[in-house]
Amino acid sequence: MNEDDTTLAAGVSETKTANETVTEPENALPEITLADLPDTWKEAMTRAGWTDLMPVQAKAIPYIMAGRDLMVQSRTGSGKTGAFVLPILERINSLQNNTQAMVLVPTRELAQQVASDAKILAGDSGVRVVPVYGGTGYGPQLDAFRKGAHLVVGTPGRILDHLLRGSLSLDNLKILVFDEADRLLSMGFYQDMREVQSYLPQRRVEGYMFSATFPPQVMSLVRRFLHEPDFLGLSSENVHVVETEHIYYITPGMDKDRALVRIIEIENPHSAIIFCNTKTRVNYVATVLRRFGYDADEISSDLSQNARDQVLTRVRDGKLRFLVATDVAARGLDIPELSHVFQYEPPEDPEVYIHRAGRTGRAGASGEAISLVDVIEKAKLKRIAQRYQIEFLERPLPTDEDVAAIVSERMIVLLETQRRTRDKLQIERMKRFIPLAQSLSQSEAGSSLIAMLLDDYYQQSLHNPPPLPRATSAPPRSQSGKSRRKGRRRRRR
Repeated sequence: MNEDDTTLAAGVSETKTANETVTEPENALPEITLADLPDTWKEAMTRAGWTDLMPVQAKAIPYIMAGRDLMVQSRTGSGKTGAFVLPILERINSLQNNTQAMVLVPTRELAQQVASDAKILAGDSGVRVVPVYGGTGYGPQLDAFRKGAHLVVGTPGRILDHLLRGSLSLDNLKILVFDEADRLLSMGFYQDMREVQSYLPQRRVEGYMFSATFPPQVMSLVRRFLHEPDFLGLSSENVHVVETEHIYYITPGMDKDRALVRIIEIENPHSAIIFCNTKTRVNYVATVLRRFGYDADEISSDLSQNARDQVLTRVRDGKLRFLVATDVAARGLDIPELSHVFQYEPPEDPEVYIHRAGRTGRAGASGEAISLVDVIEKAKLKRIAQRYQIEFLERPLPTDEDVAAIVSERMIVLLETQRRTRDKLQIERMKRFIPLAQSLSQSEAGSSLIAMLLDDYYQQSLHNPPPLPRATSAPPRSQSGKSRRKGRRRRRR
């Protein structure tokens, strides 16, 4: 944990119940109960089919109602949406025809889900909720903004598009929520979020961040967007600020290569080393990754010193995203800013696991150590966990459908970002192909051609890691936001 993270994590206390560990500020607010809620809130919960408050709601709502910036560690499915939507609805003045609250989310699906929940909870209160995400037409969103949007729920890229168009203003924003902040980073939204920040008003906007974990890179977002936040952690695997997470996937032995590809697509690592036990396996895994379009190379004892040095130079210069290696070949390597370590198979010697995992999460950087194990190999991982007191978290193996969904979301982010960089002449030139694109999409053969072009573009992007914040302090929001905001307004005029 670096110095800045220590400051943010200070002043917390832990209590344990039978099912979970709860981390709260030392000046914690008492949790709220169903009996404490006003009748309008109870009616809203009834419309949503909720019979009681979830723990994260009972704990977090008092802080949001008090206007205290808050970091909430909460797993998916814990009820976090209600934790911020209910108090947001209470804080919105429906008589003012402007955007007063915004929720940034990583995917279209989550934008639709949060907006749907918010509309149900809002009922006939007059609060207008608008979901905003890419991959769909601008017309309905523009119509919704013209009618007035009190609460905007959307992906950073499409929200930035509307800010650039002038169809959305954040001048009256009171509350900003980052939902699933760790996934926002893995989707590649960091630059868009920084651009959105330049449109925030110069006065303080209340900030709330929900994330499954708070590694240093997510903490960098905290420092940029939240003001002296409290920390509230509710999780049976409460890790608070983590340097390295230890994760494993149960993978069938004959499907490990495809499983690795699916995991890489979901995780979208910034940089990674993939450990194998033999040089034959190293060559096989590196070949598979290259065939799938990844920027991958290998080092083994078979390489000449000159070839080895060339590979390592690419790694150190940040020009190689995936390195596949044996433990012997990787011995003595000093690779900075390595975000992930993959263990294609667990080592025979438990101590080797520590050396492998220790290559990520260094010097304040966040990291994940991910192991692929079959049913038999899981026993080895259990012995490692017992010997070194490591808490491993099992994740469900992603399916082809999971990958298709996340790839589609990421492709929209890439394309919309690319479109924003085009000048008027390029946009005019591009319009020549709109009739062709519409025609191609109407037939199976034409759709196949479009899919081929999308695949080629996406494969090119695999060579570039997603942009992530550095774990260093950022300039004050009021100063950095002011200068960038003025510059952009000049360009819009």
